Amino acid sequence: MVVNILLTVLALLLIFVTLLDGFETIVLPRRVDRKLRMARLFYRTTWQVCRGMARKIKSSRRREYILSIYGPFSLILLLALWACLLILAFALLQYSMGSTLSAPEHDVTFATDLYLSGTTFFTLGLGDVYPRTGLPRFCTVCEAGMGIAFLALIIGYVPVIYQAFSRRESQISLLDARAGSPPSAAEFLRRHLEGKNDPAELLDHLRSWERWSADILESHLSYPVLTYYRSQHERQSWLSALTTILDVSALLMIELDGIPAQVGRFTFAIARHTAVDLVQAFGIRPIPPETDRLSTEQFKQLCTYLHEAGLPIQQIEMAEDRVAELRAMYEPFVNALARFLLLPLPEWLLENVSADDWQTSAWDHFSLVKQRPLNRLKATEKTGEDTREHSHI
Repeated sequence: MVVNILLTVLALLLIFVTLLDGFETIVLPRRVDRKLRMARLFYRTTWQVCRGMARKIKSSRRREYILSIYGPFSLILLLALWACLLILAFALLQYSMGSTLSAPEHDVTFATDLYLSGTTFFTLGLGDVYPRTGLPRFCTVCEAGMGIAFLALIIGYVPVIYQAFSRRESQISLLDARAGSPPSAAEFLRRHLEGKNDPAELLDHLRSWERWSADILESHLSYPVLTYYRSQHERQSWLSALTTILDVSALLMIELDGIPAQVGRFTFAIARHTAVDLVQAFGIRPIPPETDRLSTEQFKQLCTYLHEAGLPIQQIEMAEDRVAELRAMYEPFVNALARFLLLPLPEWLLENVSADDWQTSAWDHFSLVKQRPLNRLKATEKTGEDTREHSHI
């Protein structure tokens, strides 16, 4: 008698916990702060296993392939876990009530209860096993209704996930032509403003990234599994796009010539908000990058590059300190996400990069490896030194 009561309590508790977890994950459109959650424990455990496997793979392409599988596959596993737990819970409930079943076997065991629960949950209705008394019949009807609701939620949940993923990736694809592959803040500004005195196009584009960051904030907090979904191109990711936009906004906030600082202020605010909230949602600590993403020497090269592109930095003596202050507001957060998700962060100014993704295919390469501005700057500096030496002689 005591055992049956304990089994009943365990079954009801398992049903409640599973339904609550499914409701918070699928239906509730907000972040849940409670740390002890089934979905959170599931993702932490399975992601650690996947990360461990990926780190042992030397080939970057194979490693990225394994990581790209995790997001969609983990979603299927989570749905299967909920279904299995509900089936197990209702089987325990039938067993605790004495397994009053009409079955062709002489001895009704727990396996029979499990079979009845599985066929009822998926609404198969085979009829070879069925309960004979009132309360077990009521539990069977409840389970059948729960199974229909569960399948309906899955049908509605999966398209929402992929719609949000599609919105995210369509905007990221714009960076290929506008900021390079992989993207960089310096290349983003050069391609938008070189030879132009009117920043209207840049302002419009930054507004679209402002809306994109807000969409990332809403969708990735409501559906955290989207964070694990990798982009379709190896040299692109939602994190590198977000970091590039933060880098660009930080540069615009130090007042480039002819561009008001408020152009990047609003975009910077929502992009940083996105990075901070996602770090909090995953329960990871902000960690500054081990190597400085923009050293003093690199900042000088960046200033020279922007000056050559017609974008001189105002008050250059104070600009580096101001950029450092802004970087300290977001780099620890994006770096923590990069380490957690095994995603690379973009550079401010790239040295050598192959052609953009849109310029290449499996059949032709009509734009070969390009010399990046940093190399041209070094070559210019060296040429200038040689000229001065000859002039001195």
